[in-house]
Amino acid sequence: MSLINTQVQPFKAQAFLNGKFVEVSDESMKGKWSVVIFMPAAFTFNCPTEIEDAAEHYAEFQKAGAEVYIVTTDTHFSHKVWHETSPAVGKAQFPLVGDPTHQLTRAFGVHIEEAGLALRGTFVIDPNGVIKTMEVHDNAIARDVTETVRKLKAAQYVASHPNEVCPAKWKEGEATLAPSIDLVGKI
Repeated sequence: MSLINTQVQPFKAQAFLNGKFVEVSDESMKGKWSVVIFMPAAFTFNCPTEIEDAAEHYAEFQKAGAEVYIVTTDTHFSHKVWHETSPAVGKAQFPLVGDPTHQLTRAFGVHIEEAGLALRGTFVIDPNGVIKTMEVHDNAIARDVTETVRKLKAAQYVASHPNEVCPAKWKEGEATLAPSIDLVGKI
């Protein structure tokens, strides 16, 4: 069953953010766009490259009114040490969320039961807590955050323009389509 257009389930989790431990919940995500990025575990190989990529694009996310949340099955304590010891992870200015109970990985359908880890899942969530995009794939394949930024902006555009759709490879400022019977068979 797809999670698209479903409400994020209630949760509370601890995160490491800018030198502090903070609580993150479904309620704290409401009122703004959110990008939740699941990774298998701290101190792994591909994960720091993805966090660094997200950190390099963080200003774009903030400009778009979105917060980024990195989630692994580790504790927020592990995330503190990871942030302090990895130059790539140390660039993160967004919450590094611990999910040692696997509540979040299970709720988002990215939990690997036999390993106790998460698949690489990316979710764009609207200000009402509704999941608008999701991508889940094998842990050996790291993501490109530029595509996540593009999907966020597309989700924001169609939310504010409900009678339009964003075509393939759409980028902010480009033409959209207004679905109608006149377009059927013409594109």
